[in-house]
Amino acid sequence: MNTATRAPTNKWIVTLSVTFGTLMGTIDASIVNVALPHIRGSVGATLDEITWITVGFVIASVIVMPLTGFLGRQFGQKRVYLAALGIFIIGSALCGLARSLETLVLFRVVQGLGAGALQPTEQAILRQTFPPEEQGMAMALFGMAIVAGPAAGPTLGGYIVDQYSWPWIFFINLPVGLLGIVMVTTFVREDPDIRQANRSLAERQRRSLDWLGIVLLCVGLSTLEYVLEEGARDDWFESATICGCLAISLVTLAAFVVRELTAPAPAVDLRLFKDQSFLSASLIGAVQFAMLMANMFLLPVFMQELLGYTALQSGLVMLPRAAVMLIMNPIVGSLYGKISARLVVGNGIVWVAAGSFLMSRFTLDTGDGAIIVGIIIQGIGFSCLFAPLTAAALTNIPKHRLTDATGLNSLLRQMGGSTGLAVFATLLTRFGTQAKSAVATHVTELRPEVYDRYSQLTQGFVSQGFDLASAHPAALQVLTGQAIRQGMILSFRKDFFLAGLVFLCVLPLLVFLKGHRFNRPSPAPVRSE
Repeated sequence: MNTATRAPTNKWIVTLSVTFGTLMGTIDASIVNVALPHIRGSVGATLDEITWITVGFVIASVIVMPLTGFLGRQFGQKRVYLAALGIFIIGSALCGLARSLETLVLFRVVQGLGAGALQPTEQAILRQTFPPEEQGMAMALFGMAIVAGPAAGPTLGGYIVDQYSWPWIFFINLPVGLLGIVMVTTFVREDPDIRQANRSLAERQRRSLDWLGIVLLCVGLSTLEYVLEEGARDDWFESATICGCLAISLVTLAAFVVRELTAPAPAVDLRLFKDQSFLSASLIGAVQFAMLMANMFLLPVFMQELLGYTALQSGLVMLPRAAVMLIMNPIVGSLYGKISARLVVGNGIVWVAAGSFLMSRFTLDTGDGAIIVGIIIQGIGFSCLFAPLTAAALTNIPKHRLTDATGLNSLLRQMGGSTGLAVFATLLTRFGTQAKSAVATHVTELRPEVYDRYSQLTQGFVSQGFDLASAHPAALQVLTGQAIRQGMILSFRKDFFLAGLVFLCVLPLLVFLKGHRFNRPSPAPVRSE
């Protein structure tokens, strides 16, 4: 039967087909973290060296994201997705086989190059598959893969490492990835109109290939991502390397913007940001991921360092947020176009901020129940954000420019997440230092309550068999530890409060956010070949 006359493939089969790759890519961004101590011992790396396993993956992913539109025009969207999934699978296999730090970092870069192209390409395919009135649902399904990966990664990684060995966190990608390749090959095809439009654009780009823009983009993003990933570890501007990388990044990215706005056939279409809805939704989405990644970092550290949870216990406590988002995302997606996007997104921002303010009241006596309530509140809020923001961002984008737009949208989300993680990790350290100093000034024997507590601790150690000479320093050590813990509690509370306050500051951007009633004709669906 002629390809053009075949009946459209069921949109849910297309969704399932392209979700495998994205889900694996997002899982692999976080699954490695719990295995780093085991990998470090296996490859003989220091603490500073082992971080390159994560940094290399993230930098490679970020570089590829904005280039997916360019690659899609040159080779076809479906081919780019299949190639990216194939590269990801090969990188996963090589990572599992690696037995030295250098080869593992190299193969993680290969893996990241594949993973970086999967998100924006899937987003564009889903956008073209679902009719206009169901765009919210399409983006909700995409959001479920984006959210489920980071949430499930640490727990899944911990189980695999405990039951098997660290190479299996990479080998597990092979059967799933191969199934994804088979399904995409069988069920997904590009719309002929989009392919034709891309072909003419590709011919123009080949005549004036924007090598300079591509080089500037790669240098600028890689150095900026390095600054964000390693800045806190190297004490930011106290490090000559960080200062140098930041300077290179600022200069090359500025030159990249100028180049793309003046090139006859730019590799990355920055003019898409002229659309106010695309710009505002992408910026709010970047802040959303900054808050999401900050909370996914802060909460486990709080539970493990101050409440004494194990890594597995903290991972299980975090799961309700992912569960709420998996349930709520389709519901919110189905409402897109029926309820104002501004109303839904504004409601989501308030819920997320409320969850952060609740977390800013945590103490050393906080139990699972209070933590889960805060997590669920934030889960409801994040559910109100992802699908409406992604759908609103792409509302006015022509079909043949969707991959360009999704690449930029994914890039801003990734950079937002990296920025949020870097900023709040740094603030946690600084707030902790300030809080511990403030608490320490009050820990003096001149204060009656401190003296009474010190005496009680001393008597307690004496009753356990310590002599008086040993009991005094032991009591002092316990008292100092309690003061440090109280100082850390204050720093976490400040971080959570600031996260909520910062998120409320994006509310004015809702003025530029637009939702449409979808009275345009539906685009041709993605069909089987």
